Amino acid sequence: AGEPPKEGIWGVQGLLNPALGSDVDVFAASYFNDNVLDVAKALLTYEADGEAGRCTDEDLVLELYNMLVRPESDFELEWHRDDVPRSATAEEEAAKLGVALDGESETNGSHVKTAKRYWNMQWNLPLYPDDSLVVVPGSHLRVRTSDERAASPLEPNMPGQLVVHLEPGDVVFYDNNILHRGVYSADKERMSLHGSVGHAGGGRFRATNVLQHGIGKWVDQCDFSSLAKGPGGEKISQRAEDMRARLVKLGRESGDVGYSLTG
Repeated sequence: AGEPPKEGIWGVQGLLNPALGSDVDVFAASYFNDNVLDVAKALLTYEADGEAGRCTDEDLVLELYNMLVRPESDFELEWHRDDVPRSATAEEEAAKLGVALDGESETNGSHVKTAKRYWNMQWNLPLYPDDSLVVVPGSHLRVRTSDERAASPLEPNMPGQLVVHLEPGDVVFYDNNILHRGVYSADKERMSLHGSVGHAGGGRFRATNVLQHGIGKWVDQCDFSSLAKGPGGEKISQRAEDMRARLVKLGRESGDVGYSLTG
């Protein structure tokens, strides 16, 4: 398994990995929970297409489920979008974000969007109070402003930034390409479930973002039959299996997907 980095870790991947044994059942029950996936489906619905754009269980794809934890020393992530490199031009950024360029904004000189379709949604659910996530609201709908492009990677006061304060049991859903960073304190306990779910229409675009994390090595071994216990369990268990099967199919069709970001 290798040695952990000398500065410690700030997250654990693969909470649905069958190598975890019966512990997987607990994490699977939270990942495939109606209260989580119903919100995800609503956010993945593309209203511009009317009924045809409505996201249903048949569209959902299993993605990632991790645990974000307290680091052994203070640690910060740079401002970033998960699937867009800092070096991207406005045109490249718009293409990655799935937004159209309307020209120059009178207020900040940035290009703005006209439409966007979401192919995935991710969420944080903390078990302890958590204020590690910092975002720029609305930045997933546009390319970066000139100020954002010029800012230091660790800029502590990005214009318009919001520190997301969460209490245990709160959930925040967000686009992984929103402009965001993490600020982690070694003095604050942290255990936050961090999940993502995809839409089958995302194809290779999502395959790159998901399969680069190694889930393809074990997802075909997952068994979610334990979810069938209890009221409505058969439906939840079948949905979980179908979501798993769609990810396996996505991996087979996509081949070598490479990495979203390099360097």
